[in-house]
Amino acid sequence: MNAEYQEISNRIRSLPKGYVTQKIINNKTYFYHQWKDDNGKMHYDSISEDDAVILRGGIEERKNLQKQLKSIGKSIGRNIVSELKEPGPVFGVSSMPLDYDFEVNAIYGNALRNMADGALGFKKRDCLHIIEDYIFGKQMDKVCLIYGLRRTGKTTLLRQLILDMNDADRSRTLYIKATVKDTMADMNRAMKLAVKSAFKYVFIDEVTLISDFIDSASLFSDVYAAQGIKVILSGTDSLGFYFASNEELYDRAVMVHTTYIPFREHKRLLGISNIDEYIRYGGTLKAGELKFGDAIDWDEASFRDDESTRRYIDTAICKNIQHSLTCYKEGSHFRNLKRLYDANELTNAINRIIQDMNHEFTKEVILREYVSRDLRSTAQMLRKVRNSENRTDALDEMDTSNVIAGLKKILDIKEKEELQEAITEEVAAEIKEYFAALDLIENIKVESSAAVSGNLYRTVFTQPGMRYCQAQALVYLLLRDKEFKGLSEREKLLISRKILDDVRGLMLEDIVLLETHKVMNKRRVFKLQFDVGEIDMVIYDPENDSCELFEIKHSNVKSDEQWKHLMDENKLKYIRGIYGSISRKCVLYNGQSEVLSDGKEYKNVEEYLCEF
Repeated sequence: MNAEYQEISNRIRSLPKGYVTQKIINNKTYFYHQWKDDNGKMHYDSISEDDAVILRGGIEERKNLQKQLKSIGKSIGRNIVSELKEPGPVFGVSSMPLDYDFEVNAIYGNALRNMADGALGFKKRDCLHIIEDYIFGKQMDKVCLIYGLRRTGKTTLLRQLILDMNDADRSRTLYIKATVKDTMADMNRAMKLAVKSAFKYVFIDEVTLISDFIDSASLFSDVYAAQGIKVILSGTDSLGFYFASNEELYDRAVMVHTTYIPFREHKRLLGISNIDEYIRYGGTLKAGELKFGDAIDWDEASFRDDESTRRYIDTAICKNIQHSLTCYKEGSHFRNLKRLYDANELTNAINRIIQDMNHEFTKEVILREYVSRDLRSTAQMLRKVRNSENRTDALDEMDTSNVIAGLKKILDIKEKEELQEAITEEVAAEIKEYFAALDLIENIKVESSAAVSGNLYRTVFTQPGMRYCQAQALVYLLLRDKEFKGLSEREKLLISRKILDDVRGLMLEDIVLLETHKVMNKRRVFKLQFDVGEIDMVIYDPENDSCELFEIKHSNVKSDEQWKHLMDENKLKYIRGIYGSISRKCVLYNGQSEVLSDGKEYKNVEEYLCEF
């Protein structure tokens, strides 16, 4: 009993004292660790949400051990006052028992279970089964990489994996939260101790914060995975994982990318069944927790307005690229982006390309005088509306220079004469390459009935809310422009609605094309352009030499106009000659699914996307 008493006393000394509190200030939650020292003085530390979970686990373990110590103390007549008053460690020092000194921020045992409880009741990402297959499968010599942009559920996935383990597996699981102060030498020492202490599963979160991770990542696969340890690495810097998987971890990693969240999964996780809500806020899980049925706090959405989106672009995308390039090969791989980075203009280039992402990545796109495509498109559409009540040429008559100037200011757009460094074709190509590595964009093939030199592609965002909010920024500026205020309320309403409707229509096409493309395996998905008009989506099955044709409309109304291209015999004759028999013609729209008496098929687009 004396030996057990001493062991528990030592463990209590290593665990944090006090309690964790939280306060809500300006709709933001802040966490604090509070405890008293030997002199009775109260101390306060501001901590992160993750650290709050860790501390609460340690404090709870301390309380449970104190109860055990009291019971043992009564049995052997020991005075336990000194043990219970022993000051806890200063915040930031490892809260592990003394016999497991990992020298990094490590959690296991009861504290690990307490940390994982933070994901109780959350819905699970579709990719969870890939990680489970890795953890509990027989595959050796590989690590599992969980990576993606911010707010796409990476840490929640780790907690859910730990929660789903049985007690025996969980007791052999170690969780490490990496920091910018850690090195791969620190991780190597921690991994050696994990092997010596018979841990089987090691989770290392935010591993890309370690500056020499990219150039030394094979340590985890070649040394520790080879010994039978299942190593799960998670991080926000997707580009860092991309570099590591193509070099240090080449062919030795199971890749799980979380950035892309399709409509069907977004709907299941957040309970949002409306495609327009997905267009407005889609792409991250920040709009609400993963607990199905909870009210969504739209004020917390990543893409709720232009400012929140700008912050997301800066922190999740631009800093991702810059941090990974800085760490990769000791910063020698900036290539053509080096001068932009040194001149502090890389963020400008990224924002410029994102605004015009659905068009070609060319030098002219970045350097030309900035003119919003949304504004230009709206002017064209509104001047030719058949219904006179909905027609206006107000945008043609007004001076929109103030609107454009305001929009450039919001997006921090610089014109050619303002740039210190020249933007070249090579720079644009490299930025596009890194966007693709981040899983932020996807290229969808555009085929043409005419002979075209080279391949045509439509570049689609995988996070739709990022694009939509910038159209909202344009409407925001329009409504505050001095000349625009002089228009009638009817004209202002028509113009603002048309801008957003036009953008939603284009984005709906992108979403349908992207999600269909990702699930079709051997079948080809593309747009088909003619000299006049186009088919919004073609699905070609080469095995059966047949195709399906779709028009995609952001409308809940049926009309003959929607079938103009699908019923054009000249177009259909060309399609049959190139793509075989036509097995289906369909209009995807926002209304109810129905097959009309004349055989025309209408399919609700939300139902279509959820059937994959």
